[in-house]
Amino acid sequence: MSREDYIKANRLAKKDYQSKSLRGELPTLPVLDDILPPRGKYREVPLGLVKIPADQIAGTKNAGRSNAFASNFMPLLKEGSEFSRKWESLSTSHVQEGIRDPIKAYEYMNKFYVEEGNKRVSVVKFFGVDSIPGTVTRIIPDRTGDKENKIYYEFLDFYELSKVNYVWFSETGRFAKLQAAMEKEPGEVWNEEDQMDFRSIYTRFSKEFKSMNHDKLKITAGDAFLALLELYGYKELLGMSVGELKKLIERSWEEYMLLEKEEEIELKMDPAQEKKPLLSLNKILPVGVLSVGKSRLKIAFIYEKTPGSSAWTYGHELGRLHLEQKFPGEVQTLYYTNITRKDIEYALEDAIRQKCDIIFTTTPSFVQASVKAAIAHPSVRILNCSLNTSHRYIRTYYIRMHEPKFIMGAIAGAMTESDKVGFIADYPIFGTIANINAFALGAKLVNPRVKVFLEWSAKKDVDAVKNLREQGAEIISGKDMVTPEDASRYFGLYSLEHDWPKSLAMPVWHWGQLYERLIRTIMDGTWKYDDNPSDKKAINYWWGMSSDVADIVCSNNLPIGTKRLVELLKTNIKSGIFDPFAGELYSQTGVIQKESWKSLLPEEVVKMEWLAENVIGDIPKRQELKKRSEPVVLQQGVEKTKG
Repeated sequence: MSREDYIKANRLAKKDYQSKSLRGELPTLPVLDDILPPRGKYREVPLGLVKIPADQIAGTKNAGRSNAFASNFMPLLKEGSEFSRKWESLSTSHVQEGIRDPIKAYEYMNKFYVEEGNKRVSVVKFFGVDSIPGTVTRIIPDRTGDKENKIYYEFLDFYELSKVNYVWFSETGRFAKLQAAMEKEPGEVWNEEDQMDFRSIYTRFSKEFKSMNHDKLKITAGDAFLALLELYGYKELLGMSVGELKKLIERSWEEYMLLEKEEEIELKMDPAQEKKPLLSLNKILPVGVLSVGKSRLKIAFIYEKTPGSSAWTYGHELGRLHLEQKFPGEVQTLYYTNITRKDIEYALEDAIRQKCDIIFTTTPSFVQASVKAAIAHPSVRILNCSLNTSHRYIRTYYIRMHEPKFIMGAIAGAMTESDKVGFIADYPIFGTIANINAFALGAKLVNPRVKVFLEWSAKKDVDAVKNLREQGAEIISGKDMVTPEDASRYFGLYSLEHDWPKSLAMPVWHWGQLYERLIRTIMDGTWKYDDNPSDKKAINYWWGMSSDVADIVCSNNLPIGTKRLVELLKTNIKSGIFDPFAGELYSQTGVIQKESWKSLLPEEVVKMEWLAENVIGDIPKRQELKKRSEPVVLQQGVEKTKG
């Protein structure tokens, strides 16, 4: 059999050699000595005996044996040579007892290059063995700004904790995400059981993923595994059989397609304009969604808190009631309150059992459960209230509140006598930084001397209002609306007179308008026009004042001139004539945008992680925040927060 094995391996080598040659690629093994940086630009670290993943063995250390193998490590030399006889002997040894003698190799950028034992590696790869023992020396290049270099240094930190060397990612930040998805704290070391369990599930997953992928996608198996891990959790994946994993990979394929796109999120800035005649619901919804004789949409809303205890939930509940008023006889709604992350999957399944056609999950912390439910139930439309969320199986929605915040900043700048105003933010997540900066820019528009003092209600041991008083801010932008069970008047934009708030203006989240417009896109058939089958991007509705989903209400306490300014700004923002982030922009640390004619792209506004030059304060790290902030910040936090 060893002779026959060599003949088969030799054929595989020739096939690979010819294929690579025709494509103009190197048909033999790459040589590490040819690709290393210059001397002095790297250092060597001995790792000792390591289990080397076979598919990460890329080439040889020096050129001596590189031409004896094709690029797939199969032997090129003819049958009957001394080389072939040694290969055949190793083949026999592997079949009878396995190859136990370690090779000698160098690891560079998480690829391995063999110095001694090339034929052993060739035999191992021929038989499809996962790994081979080897004495390894790691070559660590100097730090650079290259993405691959950054990923490698993140890998080095991860390897020190886990000793896992067989996972690789195509983007930065994902090794830290893997550590978090394993329910490990940053810097927490893995024990032997962690390492064994992880190898077990990852090996099963990667085999199935690679067998289905066949170079269809450019992402790594690690990228795909992390996507599932973040959705389903480590414990659930660990208990899955190979068959269950295979089905899950097949159902999740469109999620993987998003991972290889640089611009994977398509922001819909306004509702679709194309109007179609109203259709019957049976023609609009997918087959199987509406049961026979069903004549109206059934819509579920899932809330994290109650409308009475949470202003955020109260706003969405007003939106639900708005739907019932606008579509009597056409829409039926139900809602779930006080749903935790532990309960969300049960709430989703219950809504699906009750034959809901559409489900709105109203907090970013529910996004993962929403995607899981959407993958399992493709006929149900599930939307999550979040921003910059990259998932193909659900759509997400949010409101451009930086537009009314800009106007509120202009009011604050006009009304302040001390040139000091305050801004109380909640979570440092996507969109919130834009709100802060828009407010600061609005204030500076009418008062170039104004300073905006920033406080965070989500920070540990902080009394935001007290701190702002001590800093001399007599006008404050607080939480956007009052909670029904809370009689406090510390909301919207207010001035402090004798320690009592005097209302000036309030931003309005018109969730009812947003929900109405979304439902109309389903009823008039324009929903499908948002989806481009040839370019499968995640869809995020991010509507603003031009769509009447955001507004500002002024108090009678405002002077008539300030009210006229408000109306002028509202008209120009709604019409698109004026953009809060147009023109020269400066952060606390330097120039953001020099051109006076230019505006920030919507994606730049969403991902903003800098503060305007007239803001006094900073963006807190995750460890500075209260525990209740963690689910939202992990899902939606800006990069500076996640650090």
